[in-house]
Amino acid sequence: MIAGPDQLPDSQRIVITGIGLTAPNGNSYAEYRSALLAGKSGVQNYHIRYVGDTLAGICDYEATRHQTKREVRRGTRAGSIGIYCASEAIADSGIDWENTDKSQVGVYIGVTEHGNVETENEVYELKGYDYDTSCWSHHHNPRTVANNPAGEICLNREITGPHYTIGAACAAGNAGLIQGAQMLRLGDCDLALAGGVSESIHTFGIFAGFKSQGALAHHAAPEQASRPFDKARNGIVVAEGGCVYVLERLSDAKKRSAKIYGELAGYAMNTDATDFVLPNPERQAQCVELALKRAGLAAEQIDIVSTHATGTTLGDSQECDALRRVFGKSTKTYINNTKSFIGHAMGAAGALEMSGNLPAFEDGVVHATINVDDLDPDCQLPGLVINEPKEIGPVRYILNNSFGMLGINSVAIIRKL
Repeated sequence: MIAGPDQLPDSQRIVITGIGLTAPNGNSYAEYRSALLAGKSGVQNYHIRYVGDTLAGICDYEATRHQTKREVRRGTRAGSIGIYCASEAIADSGIDWENTDKSQVGVYIGVTEHGNVETENEVYELKGYDYDTSCWSHHHNPRTVANNPAGEICLNREITGPHYTIGAACAAGNAGLIQGAQMLRLGDCDLALAGGVSESIHTFGIFAGFKSQGALAHHAAPEQASRPFDKARNGIVVAEGGCVYVLERLSDAKKRSAKIYGELAGYAMNTDATDFVLPNPERQAQCVELALKRAGLAAEQIDIVSTHATGTTLGDSQECDALRRVFGKSTKTYINNTKSFIGHAMGAAGALEMSGNLPAFEDGVVHATINVDDLDPDCQLPGLVINEPKEIGPVRYILNNSFGMLGINSVAIIRKL
């Protein structure tokens, strides 16, 4: 059992001291937050081979800020997103990177999947050579190995400490954060770059898969397509993006007088073990309750719950069932959703959605869930903030839900210091 943060020494308390991100509606922490408060969506019309015209959350970050054009071409989209986010996070942290011992830096990046984009593209190009494999890219193997995004970050930043990706489906953003914290507590590293990345919009397989399930969103107005909790919701908007955090022990952050965004107060992961795709609200509620227990908190102490809800009929209603079990009697907890702005960024979702809510520690505002024109009765929740941001005053605790296929659930709680 993990003790609440107040019972731990500073050397075991883990804090966020840097944030780097790219989202479909912003390429920095401040820009992203501004878009969320202004109700600005990042969903656009999109065309992808074989599937045709669809919708997606598309990022527009400056890849060559931290890579040469040659490095971008040689590497992967997920790696490039990871490099951008990690480099921005390092800069934001104010750490003396040149004099940091790179062997004591760990990189822990959550992914939904990796390698599909590169494999699909290379097979498509190979057909132009009558499938002569002598024309196959010699970059294929390093591009598609599972550790690639984290490895590309290490190559770019000359990090020689441990690195790996955490395959946790759409719970991966939280899982990366949790893994980074655990490695710091174990002494495996002194600084962790942790979070999640996704290049999902560049693989037609994901779109085709959701379309065959009847779970791919469609709407005449792209910015209105992602609509969790709305009665007319019709599926997922696939998105790309990334968010990487600099994590440190509180004792180390204090030594260098670092600014602190928040402390990881509690976390939990569990598994439904009931279905490939359909969620289990009982297990989701258990995951939330375990995170609360480990943080030493009651449900009423959580100020903001950031939901996972993706815009699917059953997924949203099942999560709402889970949340009512835990927060049904809480009058002080407000609930929102970020996918309504950016779509579902898969492996990056949990990390990105958390970062969109962290500014509430400073401004006391809960960003809204947009596109809720007719709230589904099955998604009725106490404290649900819809269509307009809500000022609630001091915010102390934020809980972030992130769930994925094959029943993997993750919950992280951040508290203000």
